[in-house]
Amino acid sequence: MEIQIMREIANRVEKGENVALVTLIQVDGSSPGKKGNLMAVFENKKILGTVGGGNLEYTLIQEAINSMQSQESKELEFDLIEDAALHMKCGGKIKAFIKVFKKRDKLIIIGGGHVGTELYNLGVFLEMDTVIFDDRIEFCNDSRFPQASELILGEIDKNLENYKLDKNSYIVIVSRGHLQDKASLIQVLKQDTGYIGMIGSRKKIIETYKEILETGESIKKLKNVYSPIGLDISSGSPKEIAISIIAEILTVKNKLTGKHMRDVKKIELL
Repeated sequence: MEIQIMREIANRVEKGENVALVTLIQVDGSSPGKKGNLMAVFENKKILGTVGGGNLEYTLIQEAINSMQSQESKELEFDLIEDAALHMKCGGKIKAFIKVFKKRDKLIIIGGGHVGTELYNLGVFLEMDTVIFDDRIEFCNDSRFPQASELILGEIDKNLENYKLDKNSYIVIVSRGHLQDKASLIQVLKQDTGYIGMIGSRKKIIETYKEILETGESIKKLKNVYSPIGLDISSGSPKEIAISIIAEILTVKNKLTGKHMRDVKKIELL
């Protein structure tokens, strides 16, 4: 059963799903489960394996679902007595660890031009699933992006309208023009994503935002867009622009400051 559980976890993660693995890491006294028991919990709330059944298992399933939603692993401890939270009469005590296996982060690159190509190279290097959207075959093909997870050719806004995005999706809009960028931004704003960034000058961004607000979109959503895009570290070359964008994405994804580590750690000379 353990091998089956691990294989199924690997299969689900490969398909782009989150999975939680619940392990009983310590059992003292009487308990419905034994130390080392494993149970996989999937996003559809189905399970594989068991940690003993009953209220203990039910509670751990709910905790596993919460962990998948927060994307955080955690350790839990329960007293299996009637007066405790689980209202069980076993009399023992257990510790469980919930390990969340996250689906791979997805870098959505809207525009396969110079900056898009450099972003793709960095996305592959970081082992992110890279997805290229473009309406030009010369900028959206296997020769240009041999390791892309998906190549989506055609009308970008129409394709985005039917494309599922989530909190693991990091979208960079670097297409060939203002109108294409605006149409793409309108579509991606409809879904809850991990990051949206759009390249452009201050003038272009202000005009784009005004036009989008006129369609009825909320200013709150637009304030969550990173535009102008990237951290202030680039000389302006496509490679450095791409690095500045990826640096910004990592800052957002990892919920960090983007400051110099010297300042974060506050190292002082003696």
